[in-house]
Amino acid sequence: MAEVENFEFQTEVKQLLDLMVHSLYSNKDIFLRELISNASDALDKLRFLGITDPGLLPEQELQIEIEPNEAARTLTLHDNGVGMTRSEVIENLGTIARSGTKEFLKSATGARKGEPAPELIGQFGVGFYSSFMVADRVTVVTRRAGEATATQWESSGDGRFEVQSVERASPGTSITLHLKPVDVEDGIEDYTQEWTIRPIVKKYSDFVSYPIRLRVDAKAAEQDASTDAASVLEPLNSRKAIWLRSEAEVLPQDYEEFYKHISHDWQPPLARIRAKLEGVFEAQALLFIPSKAPADLYHREMAHRGVQLYVKRVFIMDECSELLPLYLRFVRGVVDSEDLSLNVSREILQQNRQIHAIRRFLTKKILESLKAMKGERPEQYLKFWHEFGAVLKEGLLAFGEKKESIFEILLCESTHSASELASLDDVIERMPETQKTIYFMAGTSRSVMESSPHLEAFRAKGIEVLFFADHVDEVWLAQNPEYRGKSFQSVGRGAIDLASEEERTARAEETEKKTATYKDLLDRLQASLADEVKEVRLSSRLTDSAACLVTEEGDLPPHLAELMRQAGQSVPETKRILEVNVEHPLLQKLQVLYAKDPLDATLAEYAQLLHGLALLAEGGTPKNPASLSKRLSELMLKALA
Repeated sequence: MAEVENFEFQTEVKQLLDLMVHSLYSNKDIFLRELISNASDALDKLRFLGITDPGLLPEQELQIEIEPNEAARTLTLHDNGVGMTRSEVIENLGTIARSGTKEFLKSATGARKGEPAPELIGQFGVGFYSSFMVADRVTVVTRRAGEATATQWESSGDGRFEVQSVERASPGTSITLHLKPVDVEDGIEDYTQEWTIRPIVKKYSDFVSYPIRLRVDAKAAEQDASTDAASVLEPLNSRKAIWLRSEAEVLPQDYEEFYKHISHDWQPPLARIRAKLEGVFEAQALLFIPSKAPADLYHREMAHRGVQLYVKRVFIMDECSELLPLYLRFVRGVVDSEDLSLNVSREILQQNRQIHAIRRFLTKKILESLKAMKGERPEQYLKFWHEFGAVLKEGLLAFGEKKESIFEILLCESTHSASELASLDDVIERMPETQKTIYFMAGTSRSVMESSPHLEAFRAKGIEVLFFADHVDEVWLAQNPEYRGKSFQSVGRGAIDLASEEERTARAEETEKKTATYKDLLDRLQASLADEVKEVRLSSRLTDSAACLVTEEGDLPPHLAELMRQAGQSVPETKRILEVNVEHPLLQKLQVLYAKDPLDATLAEYAQLLHGLALLAEGGTPKNPASLSKRLSELMLKALA
């Protein structure tokens, strides 16, 4: 007898199994949908491998068989798909190698304490483990196509699993669930009965392109007819590709279940898009926009289900990234081409002009659909934006993409509204005709940006400023974009003077006097801050605060520079400009102190404090917080003496 090896589950799998056993889900039926979906994937992969190596394909039809055993209280799913090797069994059924799993499981565990339960199925490809919602023990026997040896995996969901080599007549996989007792109150039905299995398959998996057959008692199936066989296989699903059916023929719930099948996402989709490309070559697409962002959305290196590629209804690729730009990676669905060769690789796809044409067509169709959603169903679009807006804005970084289409559907926060998001068209409509610039501020959060002194002159003039707080914002805004003839201008960058020509003319003499009066003080402050700033100058943007820091045109914004450092990139050190408000009592007091003694050592201390406070006001961090704290403490002691 083959030696049995014992293994411990990965920590995340243990937590997951614990959640499954003490299930967060009242609908236990989904385990069957997940196992059928996995079996369908295995058949897809074998059929694809068979294109180049026909010897891997079985003589019999590719199919999924469901075999209930009422006496033994078991339910077995057989497929004659690609199967797994021993190492693949250990890797695929013992670990969840997906970034973000720990954080997600932590939130899922918190649901037991009265918090809302997040949707677990579909987040990390964990559908197989849903078997433990209805089974005390699960046995998997699998043999990889092209291999001679089969592997058996078995676990009771107690944190351990066993693996051993066994015999299996043909490639494929059989999963046997040793079922828990029926408990209707807990949602566990009798899954050994035809009347339980048949409606579940019809509801969730009717569209699966392979035959799903149920093994039933032959005499019961044939009624009074005589037969020598003890059991027969009866078909359960219709198998017609859903994207080939007319809209009138497909019910909304059919689309929803198809989406769950291809995405392994338990949440219903937010929207669906049907598209048909006709002309020199043809393709059809059925696409979905999820209602929730997947946990791995920002982990581009991790596999996630995107758009599947079919050629003449033959599955080719599970995630064909060439079909959509990266900023639309949240879209799920299928594309079926009539003209591509069945024998395609990723390298061929990258050079294929038909794929490029399909990509342009789908991108245009998706952006048009989002624009229509924004105009016709604003509440639905708002949900979309909160989930995927930051990803969509990555398209503003790409060369060759239609940025105008993204600008048309972009939403952002604004000084003109505390709660509602504004579109760029709304902002432009509210602008005075003379304003040629869209003013914005980028930072870590709205609360930090709202308290920035950079906004003071804009508030005084009633000029709208947009807030951008996503990581991608600093990057695309640094490219000096334009929309509808309006340029974008950071309120914390370069010299900004919001006064009209008449106002500038009227105050010219006063400005000249201030410059002459405070020039020596500004030079003294600049000398004291030579290591921190490149210039100290009078400000035209401050009304209430004493000072603020400004980034010179051409220099990296500080938030973007910090993001680049966190990404391990080298960033050149740049100095910023300190602008001071000479109408502020603090600057006037410093002018008096300087007039008494230009060499007073405390002027240097005040200069450092002024710089530190300007950093704090914009949400930044001083290079030496302890030194700033010490200076503030000493100043307080002097004031209280």
